[in-house]
Amino acid sequence: MHKESAIREPLILGHKTFNDVTQDVCKPIEDKAPRTWYILFGIALIIGIYGIGCILYLLGTGVGVWGLNKTIGWAWDITNFVWWVGIGHAGTLISAVLLLFRQKWRMAINRSAEAMTIFAVFMAGLFPLIHMGRLWVGYWVMPIPNQFGSLWVNFNSPLLWDVFAISTYLSVSLVFWYIGLIPDFATIRDRSKKPISKKMYSILSFGWSGRAKHWNRFELISLVLAGLATPLVFSVHSIVSFDFATSVIPGWHTTIFPPYFVAGAVFSGFAMVQTLMLIMRKAMKLEAYIHTKHVEYMNIVIMVTGSIVGTAYITELFVSWYSGVEYEAYAFINRATGPYWWAYWSMMTCNVISPQLMWFRRLRRSLLFTFIISIVVNIGMWFERYVIIVTSLHRDYLPSSWSMHYPSHIDIGVYIGTIGLFFVFFLLFARYFPVLPIAEIKSILKSSGESYKNGTNIKIKSKSELKKAKKSNSK
Repeated sequence: MHKESAIREPLILGHKTFNDVTQDVCKPIEDKAPRTWYILFGIALIIGIYGIGCILYLLGTGVGVWGLNKTIGWAWDITNFVWWVGIGHAGTLISAVLLLFRQKWRMAINRSAEAMTIFAVFMAGLFPLIHMGRLWVGYWVMPIPNQFGSLWVNFNSPLLWDVFAISTYLSVSLVFWYIGLIPDFATIRDRSKKPISKKMYSILSFGWSGRAKHWNRFELISLVLAGLATPLVFSVHSIVSFDFATSVIPGWHTTIFPPYFVAGAVFSGFAMVQTLMLIMRKAMKLEAYIHTKHVEYMNIVIMVTGSIVGTAYITELFVSWYSGVEYEAYAFINRATGPYWWAYWSMMTCNVISPQLMWFRRLRRSLLFTFIISIVVNIGMWFERYVIIVTSLHRDYLPSSWSMHYPSHIDIGVYIGTIGLFFVFFLLFARYFPVLPIAEIKSILKSSGESYKNGTNIKIKSKSELKKAKKSNSK
């Protein structure tokens, strides 16, 4: 018998039925959490509490406890801010762009990617607040007319644009993520047997009943928010790049920064999604829904954005030479051969060389290789921000003021603490919220499920079932 060849690999493996999808996604929420979850949560919580302790000590003592000096006024704080904002970009971008292009493979990764966005932006938002020094007067950045007499908000400052861009992006991402969760909250509400959890999920589901009118409005608002979120993704990291590009410091004032920062943000964000998805896939036994095909698609994006970032690095080097400005040329020679050469070459190795290994299909589809590269990429992206900020500042126009930056234990503690807090939030999300969109996965089951693609969706286990099937067909 001639069998039709599958053009694309199935997105849902195994002989899954609609009921199986519901069971698989709801099981981690309804059952008791495994011991591994408690161990990971405990470690993340301890690290997060240590980070909070460092932040409180910093606020009580002042930003002088950082390893800053007169030459290097920005270092780990702004490096961490840009790094976290970059990670926060990919989640909403993955979900919004793939929704607009009607890509079915987004179903396996969009929920976790959107959650990652929210938590990463929370972490990023901490750093400008800390960097103010006097946190309790942070509301001064808001445009309140005549509130402070002669004190006016500086609308020309990219740091002020950051406040508006990030708060808008966070609001849209939060609403987009939450609205996607509503039908699934209703599913858990209807399955819940404990009165407290039933009440909680009933509040969260906003009275969702699954009527046609509800679905119509759900799809409409999802498309509108996806359309809003996509340009926001590009605008936010462009504005973050203006923190540097609008200055006159050699190594910073370059027009290539906005597209280069956006590509870098997508690059690091996709890498973080890969790290989280591979851990969650194993921990929650979701191998049927997140598998090599999803990993391969994500790796192709990482390879493309990594190539764009590499092109940007080469463009920067070319412009520094072509401009004929000796200070600009020196800034880049100093990056590659000066005291911070190790950071520069770590950045080049992690961000330019490692993604090119994705050209090999075998490596691109390897889960272990992908997991290692996803961590390597984010290490490289942290070094990129550190190189841009510190190496451009530590040797200025006056050789007598040249200096080195040495991070204090508070610098390191705050950074490590934010990673701990991020994982605390993500683990709580994975424990109490559905990590896959139940309804959306069911919508692609018949077109992308393995059993339906192979024509083996009817599974007869015994002769009695065969008889029942024949009787029902004859009727």
